[in-house]
Amino acid sequence: MNGLLEILRGLDWSPLWISLKTGVVATILSFFLGILAARRLMYAGPGKKSVLDGILTLPMVLPPTVAGFFLLLLFSRRRPLGILLYRQFGIKVVQSWLGCIIAATVIAFPLMYRNARAAFEQVDISLIHAGRTLGMPDREIFWKVVLPNAGPGVASGTILTFARALGEYGATSMLAGNIPGKTATVSQRIAMVIQDQNYLTAGIWVGIVLLIAFLSIFLMNWVSGKAIRNVERW
Repeated sequence: MNGLLEILRGLDWSPLWISLKTGVVATILSFFLGILAARRLMYAGPGKKSVLDGILTLPMVLPPTVAGFFLLLLFSRRRPLGILLYRQFGIKVVQSWLGCIIAATVIAFPLMYRNARAAFEQVDISLIHAGRTLGMPDREIFWKVVLPNAGPGVASGTILTFARALGEYGATSMLAGNIPGKTATVSQRIAMVIQDQNYLTAGIWVGIVLLIAFLSIFLMNWVSGKAIRNVERW
């Protein structure tokens, strides 16, 4: 027990803070981008919707290292976009915390988009027609009718997005690297200490990740359960 306490006191907590900051920022970005994409596709035709849905969902089915490879090609300082960002705006994506955010957002975004879209599609269409009958524009209908009724699904998607962004490893390693105190996340730290055969430290980090994951699932179930109780009460 004393040995465990000593390890906890001497533990470098920067990977946890980097993961939490990355997860929060990536979740915020994924939330608004996912809501926007789901809303746009609500009014798209079947063919256009199928193509765009496939593109937006692709990062969820690709291995994270493959997504990271494409991001590395896109933002490398040897590529046009990377050169433009660095020379014109001084923005460096590769091996930076910004790279962590972009990688986590790309990987977690499909969860937010899919959950938001599913929640929007389950909203009673008669409510939308009623809003149009009252002369409400589509934008007002979305924000005042669709989004509030899709709230539980959107909330669940947000929680899952945060959990996925928090645990992202493959794409982050490819794009942002593993720089201690800068881009080294919890997932990367676990991989590193296991390579050093430091299983006790790895176990501590795994326990922390499990706790955060459990709390995320508990919160998601609580939100869903509360929504179901409200519907039954209604």
